Order: sequence, then structure tokens, then C-alpha cells
Amino acid sequence: MISRFLRAALVAGFALSLAACGAMRAQNPGTALSPVNAVADGDDARVMLKGADVVAYFTQNRYVQGQPQIRSVYEDVTFRFASAEHKALFDRDPKRYLPQYGGYCANGISYGIPWGGDADRFKIVGGRLYIFGGQGSLDGWNLDETRNLALADKYWKEEVAGSNSIWQRTKRLIFRVPHYRSGEELAREVAAAKAKKP
Repeated sequence: MISRFLRAALVAGFALSLAACGAMRAQNPGTALSPVNAVADGDDARVMLKGADVVAYFTQNRYVQGQPQIRSVYEDVTFRFASAEHKALFDRDPKRYLPQYGGYCANGISYGIPWGGDADRFKIVGGRLYIFGGQGSLDGWNLDETRNLALADKYWKEEVAGSNSIWQRTKRLIFRVPHYRSGEELAREVAAAKAKKP
């Protein structure tokens, strides 16, 4: 007879696997952009950054929500725009406007973890768009941007690009990189760095 605990664990595992199926399909298009920080929305199977206008980061230096009716599909991922002008700019040179690391939190990618990425937390470095999973992630990244950028580039190239986001995330949450810091540890480091500034 199966114990009540084991039965609950099996049910929870099954429910989690079903819930992950939608995310797995949306985040893993199987194209050159895999994996991506995308969600299914309406008729679109995978919408980058929940519909944020990726061109607006460059032209307006801010987060702007795109419109479902103004869109382009690139590498099986839907991009939405606030204006036809932004769509035209994207269509001319999509690679110029793509968020790095599939739109996942750049700080998370420095740990090999494709997770998070809030469209309203971003930074443009060297003409490239980086998304962050909140202000804490951006602050952590800024502690040593050069090192974090090198780590993120390394893990993206060696592990994350072309992988399945769910499996990669699970792997790196269990088998953490040597320099891993929890959100709490990172917040303490950020606070200490801010306290040192005049």
C-alpha cells in the first residue's frame, strides 16, 4: 500500500509536470533562439518577454508594452511592438534588438540558470540588451559587471544555448556552480557595497 506522503508526492509531481508542459513548449522553440523567456498568449505559442517591445529599449531607453496586433515572428518566437515603426526597425535587423540570453535574467545566466527576466528591469551594455529578474538581480550584476558578463557568456555558450530551459534550470539549481550565491547572499553583498559608498 502506498503511503499518504508518497501518494501526495506523486500527485504533486504529476501536477508539476503538467504545469511545466506549457512553459516547456513556450520556452523551447527548438530554433536558434532556444531557450527563450516566452509565454503562450492568445494565438501566439511563444511571446518574447510577455510582449515587451524590444525596440523601445533602444529607441526610448525604457520598457514599453507591445500590442498583439503589431507583431513579427522570428525564429518561431513572436515579438510585439508599440508601433509599426518599431516593427519595421525590428524586421530590418532582428538580431540587433534581441535580448541577450534568450531574454532570461542575465544575472541568473551567470549561474547557468535560465530563469526570470522582468521586462521592466534591463540594461544596455555595448549595444546589447540584458534583462534582469528584478532590481536585486540588476544590483547584484552591477557589483562586478565585467566578471558577471564573462560568466554569463560562458554559461550561455557552454550549457544554456540550445538546451531545454526546464532541465537546465533544474540541473543548475541542484548542481550549483562554484560561485553561486542565493538571493539573500547577493542582497547582503549589495547592501554592504552600498554602505561603503560615500
